[in-house]
Amino acid sequence: MDTLDRHPIDQKPDIAAAFDALHQWLDSQVIGQRALLERLLMALLADGHLLVEGAPGLAKTRAIKLLADGIEGDFHRIQFTPDLLPSDVTGTEIYRQETGEFRFREGPIFHNLVLADEINRAPAKVQSALLEAMAERQVSVGRESRPLPQLFLVMATQNPIEQEGTYPLPEAQLDRFLMHVRVDYPDAGAERAILALARAEADATAPALPARVVSQQEIFAARRQVLALHMAASVEQYLVQLVLATRRPEPYGAELRQWIEYGASPRATIALDRCSRARAWLGGRDYVSPDDVQQVAHDCLRHRLILNYEAEADGMNVDAVIRELVARVPVS
Repeated sequence: MDTLDRHPIDQKPDIAAAFDALHQWLDSQVIGQRALLERLLMALLADGHLLVEGAPGLAKTRAIKLLADGIEGDFHRIQFTPDLLPSDVTGTEIYRQETGEFRFREGPIFHNLVLADEINRAPAKVQSALLEAMAERQVSVGRESRPLPQLFLVMATQNPIEQEGTYPLPEAQLDRFLMHVRVDYPDAGAERAILALARAEADATAPALPARVVSQQEIFAARRQVLALHMAASVEQYLVQLVLATRRPEPYGAELRQWIEYGASPRATIALDRCSRARAWLGGRDYVSPDDVQQVAHDCLRHRLILNYEAEADGMNVDAVIRELVARVPVS
């Protein structure tokens, strides 16, 4: 995955500086997962949710917990298990004997940042309850619908190693995630830095905290700046053509038609637009480039393409197919 190079632009300096300081602090506390941190910040700016796939111990939980420390917002972790019920996520109505009335008790979904840990270990009803809350930004219990916080981000994780006793997410539900991010092991240098950080934390009497917390109003203002970022008509056309190529790939090669069973939905177009804008803003630019679109294409399309058996027979996985798409669709 790529990393961002910052270029100064005419952003409102207080908001840009606040996010830059947050980014640098997260980098100092989560070693070897810079791309994951960037995707978390992109999701925060794009008002979307992340599905993160990686082996245990790769700082996925640590990353979102520290992000919660760096912004004005609360955090809750939900451990998904086969015996979890939808009400364990959304909340339930409790009968109060002293008043003879039912009173709603909010579930853990009513937090600003939510970690759905090992989402594929829970049955379909629980997954649907979470994903409905993500899509509709509300929870319906009984006769009432209750809105979720305006600042609301879910990071769901799944373990690619253990598949026994898991419930894979259906493709239609996967489509509700803004990005599907894969994280890998850190290199040797990062591993040594992790050791030094772990020793320092074990010896410290107080946890490390950011020098400045980013407020919710600053987050909402940054989102408005991201949406107002300049995108040339040619870049927008390229973005749309990249998605359309997943549905009608014939002009770009017979192999693509043989490999792709179903292309990406319009949610992919929206995700590419939002994420490429967020990447440009985090990079300190006031315009979106084709490179921004290309660098987020894998994370926005990975969970939205369905390949057929011919792709598997040819040794092609979804990332290889996306690489071919990016290489073959010309920049306008």
